[in-house]
Amino acid sequence: MEASMNVLFSVRKSKINRNRQLPIYIRVTIGGSRFETSTGKTVLEEKWSAGSGRVKGSSIEAREINGFLDSLIGKVHGIQRQIIQEGLVMSIEVFKNKWLGVDEKSIDLLKVFEDHNSKVNDLVGIEYAYATYMRYQTTLRHTREFIFWKFNAKQMDVRKLNFQFISAFEFYLKSVKKVGHNATMKYLANLKKIVLICVKSEFIPRDPFFAFKMAKHEVDRTALTEQEMKSIEGKNFDIPRLEQVRDIFLFCCYTGLAYADVAKLKASNIGEGAVGEKWINIKRQKTDSVARIPLLPQASNLLRKYANHAGVEQGFLLPVLSNQKMNAYLKEIGDVCNIRKPITFHLARHTFATTVTLSNGVPIESVSRMLGHRSLKTTQIYAKVVDSKLSQDMRRLSELLHIKDSD
Repeated sequence: MEASMNVLFSVRKSKINRNRQLPIYIRVTIGGSRFETSTGKTVLEEKWSAGSGRVKGSSIEAREINGFLDSLIGKVHGIQRQIIQEGLVMSIEVFKNKWLGVDEKSIDLLKVFEDHNSKVNDLVGIEYAYATYMRYQTTLRHTREFIFWKFNAKQMDVRKLNFQFISAFEFYLKSVKKVGHNATMKYLANLKKIVLICVKSEFIPRDPFFAFKMAKHEVDRTALTEQEMKSIEGKNFDIPRLEQVRDIFLFCCYTGLAYADVAKLKASNIGEGAVGEKWINIKRQKTDSVARIPLLPQASNLLRKYANHAGVEQGFLLPVLSNQKMNAYLKEIGDVCNIRKPITFHLARHTFATTVTLSNGVPIESVSRMLGHRSLKTTQIYAKVVDSKLSQDMRRLSELLHIKDSD
């Protein structure tokens, strides 16, 4: 919705001249912001009508001044039409520049996006993960393709960004690119960061994402059941690469580490806890938050198994392959073990959160800390309490109530 525009004429009593005349000012208000400037005309105070914003009477002088003020009204509406025709966002800054004849150079949204991504790339390994850079690059590509699809253009003036642009981009991602709702919201969130750069740099007066809802749909995250874990764990593989991938996957099931974190796991990340047990201390690559995880016996055994493995690169603890290869081999493992649900490397993190920890009574606050989450809300999304745990809890409650009734 375009901002409303109002025009008002008034006199300035504080600026009376030697002839006892007051200067007449024009004030244009757009969306609560004002632009005020002198009309160059003056009038005696007793001849000015504050109610109508015009000079009283029908004298030649009154008709001349009122006619001039009417022409300024025409100029205001002419600028308004020009802004609309150029597809710019109606704002007091844009109006003021048009009124004063200031030649504004257009700023390309895609250029701002490219500059941002270049800086992110320079900070990969320092403040950002490479995967984060690639997500911004993907969003840039979608934005560029959308602008060409929608406007048949290779650039987009940031002053033309509005609510309709955001809505159309959402429609494009879902209908043309066939992107799911939550992934679409992630792309829009990446674009919003670029838009906010434009706002803070005063390229545009306000955030076009204002009032645009970017809520994600709740996802029912799957995890391996205890039986499925045992099936994978107890399977003998004749192919070494499948055994290797299986073991690293299980290591993550017992630690909750994501792919990027297990791939960079080093001996320096292993320390001792308060009573001498082994802990993993690692800064998560995705969120830069610290995760502290006590090593379960199953995870410790796997580390010992690969302590002298030929495939372990110097300085690292496990022979981790590329994420693409790991997921491809995990699909094979799922087929061999007759597990119907799709197995990806990230499934290990869900399994740790639900089957290994929450289902065995570990408090969600402890799980959240081990996962390296900044918010407990994030853990609640990840860690769905499985039915078996609910059954156990209700069985304990039933037994407790039975004991109380007996008393």
